[in-house]
Amino acid sequence: MLVMPWSPKSTRTTVRARKTETLPAQPLARQVREALLQSIVAGEFAPGDRITEPELAERLKVSRVPVREAMRELESAGLLESRKHTGVFVRKLSAAETRDLYELRALLEGHCARVAAGRRDEALVEHLAVILEGMERAASLQDLAGYYNGNLAFHWAIVQAAGNDQMAETYQGLVQKLHLARLTNLSTTSGIKRSQREHLALLRALRQGRTDDAWQLASEHVLAAGRRASPGPDPVPDSDAVPELPALARHGARK
Repeated sequence: MLVMPWSPKSTRTTVRARKTETLPAQPLARQVREALLQSIVAGEFAPGDRITEPELAERLKVSRVPVREAMRELESAGLLESRKHTGVFVRKLSAAETRDLYELRALLEGHCARVAAGRRDEALVEHLAVILEGMERAASLQDLAGYYNGNLAFHWAIVQAAGNDQMAETYQGLVQKLHLARLTNLSTTSGIKRSQREHLALLRALRQGRTDDAWQLASEHVLAAGRRASPGPDPVPDSDAVPELPALARHGARK
């Protein structure tokens, strides 16, 4: 199951999984919001799907009031949209919206990578190396959900390392919106090898404290991810073999 790395563990349950469970009493609206958000992340509600208050209230065994509040919050966050005389739907991002969001994310992650590299935090580097190892194992098993969870954790760790709470909050919103554009692209392994090479290059820059390189690598990686997430065939062949990352990540982290 796909999860956002910043989601509280107690809320990492989807609407479907809660059919026979009751939500914690407080704060109820937030619990409903997190359950609905996790359902969108997990693909239970796909872009374009209609969501109704009565159905959610019945599944979650709550009144419609907290459901309505939760849906309004997700609409404000750009994940849901209300259509007059029709209902509430999971948003479909346009190509222009997706491009704009990736460009903004590239600016943010580039800055965070620069700051993180300047701090030369060995614990961060080791943590990122472990994540890369797990991503490589997931890729070898064709566990795309596991790979994507690792990818989210890798980038989130770098954003957190910058120590800017406002940027971290903005990043969360960006990634949650962009997830709507990526839901239909998780069934393909296209670009994973190249993406892993980019991750490893960024890891080395962070370890060596190369701030400008970290900024450039992080920015270009996000923009490349945006191109890979776009509809249509991958414009660049991905035939180059990637080295075994479990050993390579550890070696690269110490160079």
